[in-house]
Amino acid sequence: MKLTAYLYILAAASLWGLIGLFVKILSAQGFSSMQIVALRSLASAACITVVLLRLGKEYFRISWRDIWLFIGTGILSLTFFNYCYFNCINASSLAAAALLLYTAPIFVMLLSLLLFHEQFTLPKGIALLTTFIGCALITGIMNAASGISLTALLFGLGSGIGYALYSIFGKFAVRKYSSATISAYTFYFSTISSLPLADFSSGSGRWDMTTLLASLGIGGLCAVIPYLLYNRGLQEVEATQASILATVEPLVAACVGIICFGEPVTWQKLSGIALILASVIILNLPSKNIGCQNTNSRC
Repeated sequence: MKLTAYLYILAAASLWGLIGLFVKILSAQGFSSMQIVALRSLASAACITVVLLRLGKEYFRISWRDIWLFIGTGILSLTFFNYCYFNCINASSLAAAALLLYTAPIFVMLLSLLLFHEQFTLPKGIALLTTFIGCALITGIMNAASGISLTALLFGLGSGIGYALYSIFGKFAVRKYSSATISAYTFYFSTISSLPLADFSSGSGRWDMTTLLASLGIGGLCAVIPYLLYNRGLQEVEATQASILATVEPLVAACVGIICFGEPVTWQKLSGIALILASVIILNLPSKNIGCQNTNSRC
């Protein structure tokens, strides 16, 4: 039933919205942003390996000629995106970080114009404008006293670019491999790239049960499980509908920030939320000119 598929997608997006909660916990444990990236990648890789072992050995097979695809999804996208996203969370708020992350569809559109020669349409232009205004509102550019720093803004936009790169590389990867295989090797390459940069030998961070549970939470609960739920929902729901439903993620992140960390609610942030979500919906409206429908491909 489609209702069940909708619930799968809403559940996946809601779990993604909890990422910031575990980032805050691991940061309080003394881990740096890059160390948290490595912990998430390692936990995700371990969890998805268990899934692939149950699916069958054929899901582990890839061609060496396609390594560049997983360098793109795992290193250029996932590692870079997580590093920027976690830094933005620590430098600003969960709501601001999640909403800046959702500028990704805009970057997908711009990259697609260059790489796939897709047409620039009026809806795309409107989406760009509404996203720009929305970012201005939620980052406090119109009210410097309550705004976030330039550093946080750049990290937030960087996370959007990294997130967008997954859709670009993933567009090539899905032609040859299953979504489970793509996800697994994305986590593997992200782990390979992030572990050397994490410098766990420095002794920072407390290794206890809290760290273990938070790592499993951010890797399993906020990566592997929602990924599987999202793709289960895609079996019955169009990618356009799925991506619109997935915009519940920043709303969940904002609620977590408000309820768990007492982040302030202002009319500027609420207006920014409305505008950015509106731009995502506009980009995902059915159109002959929109070549990459699934702008919310997620690992």
